[in-house]
Amino acid sequence: MGLAVFSLENKIALVTGGGTGIGLGIAKAYIEAGATVVITGRREQVLKEAVDELGENAQYRVNDITNKKEIPSLVKDIETNIGPVDILVNNAGIHYKGMAQETSDEDFERILQTNVMSVFSLTRECAKYMLERKKGSILMIGSMAGLFGIDKVVAYGTSKTALTGLVNALVTEYSTSNVRVNAIAPGWIESNMFLKAIESDEKRKQQITNRIAMDRFGQTSDIGNAAVFLSSEAAKYITGVVLPVDGGATVNF
Repeated sequence: MGLAVFSLENKIALVTGGGTGIGLGIAKAYIEAGATVVITGRREQVLKEAVDELGENAQYRVNDITNKKEIPSLVKDIETNIGPVDILVNNAGIHYKGMAQETSDEDFERILQTNVMSVFSLTRECAKYMLERKKGSILMIGSMAGLFGIDKVVAYGTSKTALTGLVNALVTEYSTSNVRVNAIAPGWIESNMFLKAIESDEKRKQQITNRIAMDRFGQTSDIGNAAVFLSSEAAKYITGVVLPVDGGATVNF
């Protein structure tokens, strides 16, 4: 079969938070692999600019995933007007930085609502169609903070750890219908926001660079390429995996 098993030709992918950063990197990689991609996010101008960049095989829908009541109509709209969602990428999420003792219940709950509860709601809705068709690929975007302890991100780290539990549970229920569920745990990936954040904190920058085994930060395309693999026929017997794409950070001392 050669490289054909890595093709996403005739596939439709829904990528939440697809207008910038890792989500946009995944959308680009999917389109290069032949897929049609629908990106979502809250800011229409950002989405428009992303679709202009992505080309004719990209569309967008303005959507806030925390508004769970709108999720069924979002998925039905895509299924009816674009086509069956073969691939779901739960990329949208929010971050919160603060020591545990400074993190309020409201802050903690806000992170969990966006990064876990909304992910489950959208996954359940897309899976309703996938399970009927007996095929589909669902990807969660985790984090290094879900694989080992990192200070100042107690709420975020907990939310990303919870995604591993969600993957495990869904695998037990979805696999007999040939719907695969996996996660990618990105390492430290270059973006304007990330680079700006570490520029102002030299100690944390040193911590991070010491942790990475390779001599560079990752690119959004590194995550995109991993997503293509896990969503393709090349990974048809892979489910329940949390794949670190991290330059060796999880194993480096």
